[in-house]
Amino acid sequence: MSKDYSTNFSEESFWDKVKKYGKKAGVSVVYVALLLFYTLQKKETPIWAKAVIIGALGYFISPIDLIPDMVPGGYTDDLGSMFGALVTIAMYIDESVKEKARERIRIWFGESAVSETNTVDDKLKKKENN
Repeated sequence: MSKDYSTNFSEESFWDKVKKYGKKAGVSVVYVALLLFYTLQKKETPIWAKAVIIGALGYFISPIDLIPDMVPGGYTDDLGSMFGALVTIAMYIDESVKEKARERIRIWFGESAVSETNTVDDKLKKKENN
């Protein structure tokens, strides 16, 4: 990303975006965003990792994307950006972060949606093992 999207990030704008567009974005996009958000909240997460997270979440929040969010498949670029950040900071994602994100998925999407988080977790595990 050549543009600095970190200026778009705030906790308030993050929650506004997820609450307003979460259902349209889907479980995978929201789960990745939540993993990043909860990792950002950890005091043990180093500054460089927080900067990566803020940039990726800022892109997610930004109303100006490579692919506009309103078109079909419009969250593909957001997911790609956030997943790249997720892989970069994966060593700071622990089980408590995953459980907080899964709990929020349960609340917003229902119990059955939690199984969809396994796809993201499996991809993340494969990236960690490479």
